[in-house]
Amino acid sequence: MAISFSPYFPFSTSLEMILIIVLAIVSCVMLGMVMSLQKRIKRMLKGNTTTSIEDSLTKISSELQDLIEFRHGSEEYLTTVERRLRNSVQSVETLRFNAFRGSGSGGNQSFASAFLNENGDGLVISTLYSSDRMSIFAKPVTKFTPAFELTEEEKDVLDGAKNKLSK
Repeated sequence: MAISFSPYFPFSTSLEMILIIVLAIVSCVMLGMVMSLQKRIKRMLKGNTTTSIEDSLTKISSELQDLIEFRHGSEEYLTTVERRLRNSVQSVETLRFNAFRGSGSGGNQSFASAFLNENGDGLVISTLYSSDRMSIFAKPVTKFTPAFELTEEEKDVLDGAKNKLSK
């Protein structure tokens, strides 16, 4: 038994009518999703001078390349700075003393100073002061080993400078 409809309602079965209603609902949902996606795209592009996603991706790619080049430049610069720092003076120790304790002349005007880089290279400078003259001595140091024999005061400042490096 078939249901008859008026000529103004062209559907002949209720199954066709249900199918049409389901398609209408699916179409409305899809339309809502498209509108939501358009809003998200506009929000993503907001504030940019670009007008499309392709332009945005091109701009981001260019900025990423700039950042990569900056990173490489920074790494090269830091490598150079590290190399220079290793060779710079990083530890200094100074000791004042009376070179002529027994005679009473000179006071604590004499001194010894050690200047070392992190490899233990540098020098020890010492002075001997008396009332009539002053002498200055410089002794090179390589890997914490002096090239010339050191006095007790010079050994003390070399050890002090070495200990500062190990901290």
